[in-house]
Amino acid sequence: MTIGDLCEFKTNFSEADFWLIRKGSEDKVGKPTKEFDSEHIGVKVIKTDLVDPQYLYYVFMHFQQSGKFINFAHGSLRLKHISIRDIKNIQVG
Repeated sequence: MTIGDLCEFKTNFSEADFWLIRKGSEDKVGKPTKEFDSEHIGVKVIKTDLVDPQYLYYVFMHFQQSGKFINFAHGSLRLKHISIRDIKNIQVG
């Protein structure tokens, strides 16, 4: 099972449970936030019977703080970005 099986991801998604910073420095990409920005990747849990949105927010916080998103970051120099495809393919349980 992948995280894409549990959630819907898209940009400019004001109805999301939380958002992931899509562009920025290596230490910012993938960072979860509760503030909507049309450029961020919105995360909406669709399988709430399997995972709580607040819990998943903290899981993404752990991923970002442990450097998991650095492996997915594309780009050169200091500006990096992550893609929805990379996030959807993260394996869970």
